Amino acid sequence: MWLPLQTVCRRSKTFSRRSFLVARNTCSRHRANATVSLYTQSAGLATQTCKALLYRRHGDPSQVVQLEDIDLPPLGSKDVLVKILAAPINPSDINMIQGSYAILPDLPAIGGNEGVAQVSEVGSQVKSLKAGDWVIPRDAGLGMWRTEAILAEDDVISLPNNVPLLSAATLGVNPCTAFRMLSDFEELRPGDSVIQNAANSGVGQAVIQIAAARGINTINVIRDRPEFTQLSDRLKAMGATHVIKEEALRRPEIKELFKICPKPKLALNGVGGKSATELLRHLKLGGSMVTYGGMARQPVTVPVSALIFKDVKVRGFWVTQWKRDHSKDGSAFRAMLDELCSLIQQGKLTAPACTEVGLQDYSKALNIAMQPFTSAKQVLIM
Repeated sequence: MWLPLQTVCRRSKTFSRRSFLVARNTCSRHRANATVSLYTQSAGLATQTCKALLYRRHGDPSQVVQLEDIDLPPLGSKDVLVKILAAPINPSDINMIQGSYAILPDLPAIGGNEGVAQVSEVGSQVKSLKAGDWVIPRDAGLGMWRTEAILAEDDVISLPNNVPLLSAATLGVNPCTAFRMLSDFEELRPGDSVIQNAANSGVGQAVIQIAAARGINTINVIRDRPEFTQLSDRLKAMGATHVIKEEALRRPEIKELFKICPKPKLALNGVGGKSATELLRHLKLGGSMVTYGGMARQPVTVPVSALIFKDVKVRGFWVTQWKRDHSKDGSAFRAMLDELCSLIQQGKLTAPACTEVGLQDYSKALNIAMQPFTSAKQVLIM
């Protein structure tokens, strides 16, 4: 689903034959005497351009990403013109630019897989959307780090526009990942427990809040740091039941915790390495560990004893694949977004800590996003 800049293609039947634009779509409108023009001046037609963060080769984001003007083709009958409102910088975005992610776009490419946009104009055959609607991408690869875009109607899905901007901009990846992991691997009931590492990450914060709304206990593991107490208090204010340091998993006092909290049915691993192994050690008999990230860049080691004597299940989850698996019938995605938006509207699910950054300050935002112990997600405001 990745196409090079200035390419317009039609998807194969596997992806429902919808047209897909990766670049050459965006837009503040300039007259025909603009520097970059799609049409001749004699035609008397307007050229549409917008600003976008492009990279033409893989490498260090601070060196390969550039803010450029790109052109927009005419609006198709099944397309929508959207104004991008806000788009976060996620670890997967960084990995794509570096060339180390599971899926990579053809180059040059526009960065950003997540964000929220407002529909400005719709094609003559568009039925599900209207001007003013808020939309987010259905899948990765649309390139959200730009000011405007022309997208296929089927490539986006609507949201209520009365949810907070930052919640909408960060809804499509982390909350969806948390929702699916809490729903699809173990039958969790009120009073059950979940243990997770990377509890202060975007996914971790969503897990805490969704689990709390369902009456599920969370045991949240974070790395030690100077501001541990403040971070612990913030996670508990979100609904975290327990917050512990990673080294506590290897100490005898962890047994005291399980006297007041049931052993977890589900472990969520976003780190890998020794941290994942420690999560496995504390799973309930027959429980599941689901890996969705590997921030430590170390393999997951599963003790033989955990498999034989505890019959643990070791699974993986990638929200991009889930979305693709459910692309033909959008009802599951729609139902999930409706439930998440309902939690947001009730004040039970908030966006992670975010820093709003103007598009022109993208270089600073990229540098901060790549730093360890980053406590706030960088969100580009268009």
